[in-house]
Amino acid sequence: MSEDKPVITYEDFCKLDLRIAKVLEASDHPNADKLIVLKIDVGGQERQIIAGLKAWYAAEDLVGKDIVVVVNLEPRKMRGLESQGMLLAASVGEMPSPADVIVLTTDRPAPAGSPVS
Repeated sequence: MSEDKPVITYEDFCKLDLRIAKVLEASDHPNADKLIVLKIDVGGQERQIIAGLKAWYAAEDLVGKDIVVVVNLEPRKMRGLESQGMLLAASVGEMPSPADVIVLTTDRPAPAGSPVS
């Protein structure tokens, strides 16, 4: 368990809306060296998310993947584009400059929009 973050209650955890999303499109962010712009399907709803993955993934390698996203995160502008959620990834090594980042995916296909618990 991390010493940097406080313990949360089950009710706090339940506030997160984690879902499976299918990556429909991915491209390099036009105004940032480290960011990738992803168009995702979250169960019939398309969204755009921005992720700092360019050092570890080529944008085209993310297309078609089933990923885990937080869909009820407040939208945020990132270098002029709005991110409407956040994908989950494991960081290997010390933050803020990990040696590797691994996007969380499913081990078999799951319908877009499926809840994660």
